[in-house]
Amino acid sequence: MAAGEPRRVGYLYVLPALAVYGLFLLFPLLHSGWLSLFDWDGLSPGTWTGLDNYVELATEEGAAAAFGHAAVLVLFFSVLPVCIGLVLATVLHRTRVRGLPFFRTALFLPQVVAMVVVAVAWQRIFAPDGVLNALLGTPGRAWLGDESTALLAVGVVGTWVQTGLAMVLFLGGIGKITGDLFDAVRMDGAGPVREFRTVILPSLRPEIGVALTLTVIAALRTFDLVYMMTPQGGPGGSTTVPAYEIYQRAFHGGQVGSAAAMGVAITLLAFAVTFVITRIAGGGRR
Repeated sequence: MAAGEPRRVGYLYVLPALAVYGLFLLFPLLHSGWLSLFDWDGLSPGTWTGLDNYVELATEEGAAAAFGHAAVLVLFFSVLPVCIGLVLATVLHRTRVRGLPFFRTALFLPQVVAMVVVAVAWQRIFAPDGVLNALLGTPGRAWLGDESTALLAVGVVGTWVQTGLAMVLFLGGIGKITGDLFDAVRMDGAGPVREFRTVILPSLRPEIGVALTLTVIAALRTFDLVYMMTPQGGPGGSTTVPAYEIYQRAFHGGQVGSAAAMGVAITLLAFAVTFVITRIAGGGRR
């Protein structure tokens, strides 16, 4: 907006974006909230049930299991990639590795590959006659067909996918740290661990917040990996997650109202987690 133009002109500039945002995001979200108040199979007229769908979600074992699995995936999709990304970024920054752009691209590559392709590739790795069993000397073990390992296998894939994103964010953050800080702490006799604790970690606070936000949301909305790698939600429902439950209830179970309630619940959970992370990551800002 040019200087001197009235404020309302600025609103006109953002009006098209606001219209698209409202039409494709806010309206579906509000409509889902409305549908969650009905017992509806998607075809016949719905019956008003108020908050019964939410009460059912709070007491239903299947819904609790799905949210519990999502919490496990948060560990694999978010906590582990952030920790590994911090270590990798610090090592790559200190050691001046030759061919750094290649390693950076190779680690970021899973982010640009379709999840369907990732799922199919890792299905072959986890197969009874796959590469993993050959390396571990455990021929015939069905990692994705065992209730005790299916969810962990999906989580490992999530860690592999998200680590590159975290590392690239942290490398960019480290690149913005002034060299005087590193020189000062090294002249003070600090080693790699102290340098990481006193310079790198505090400086990367905003990047850590962004990485946690993106990866936690990715964990909460995981669907494609579960759907492709463990059909029917894994053996004994061991890999069901909220997004998969929403799909099953809406398109196979004829429980559109219950699916909408779960969608609203996972959306509110994502907002709450994002708010907490943003508050903590931005706690030092004025």
